[in-house]
Amino acid sequence: MKNIFIDGLEFELMIDYEQIQKRIRLIGIDINLKYEDKHPVFIGVLNGCFMFMADLMKQVHIPCEMSFVKLASYSGTNQGEIHELIGVGMSLEGRHVVIVEDVVDSGRSLVHTIEALERLGVASISVATLLLKPECLLYSFDNIMYVGFEIEKEFVVGYGLDYNGQCRNLQNIYKNIPST
Repeated sequence: MKNIFIDGLEFELMIDYEQIQKRIRLIGIDINLKYEDKHPVFIGVLNGCFMFMADLMKQVHIPCEMSFVKLASYSGTNQGEIHELIGVGMSLEGRHVVIVEDVVDSGRSLVHTIEALERLGVASISVATLLLKPECLLYSFDNIMYVGFEIEKEFVVGYGLDYNGQCRNLQNIYKNIPST
């Protein structure tokens, strides 16, 4: 696999599509068993989750529903305050919710999402994330139940993850090669 370049930055292959799909199949099996009689709602966090969620839902063979939220954090005067831009659009009271994330690094947006869902009176919340960066976590979570891959602090693109809006469409995940 050859490296890719985005705005002068070089990226090399980190996780190929085959590895991603194998991991998603295993996560799907776990979800099917855990939620067999619970009719869960999968809440995808846009934009990054779209490829992971689409492939994950192909592996989920139990009755369920799906929706999406879009979050944004703004720096500057708000000091990274997180704002929900698009809401869920259905009642979640008493429902079992699986949050689907592309990557959990600091955990700030995940905390916001969990708190917002808890205020809606959900029965349970678990998290499925394609990537987890344990070294970057600023919060402790006991509900991250499904992790595709743990990675270090690498800056990654592809499979839904972007750099300046670019490369979300790539089927593989690439990591930045720091310039020397």
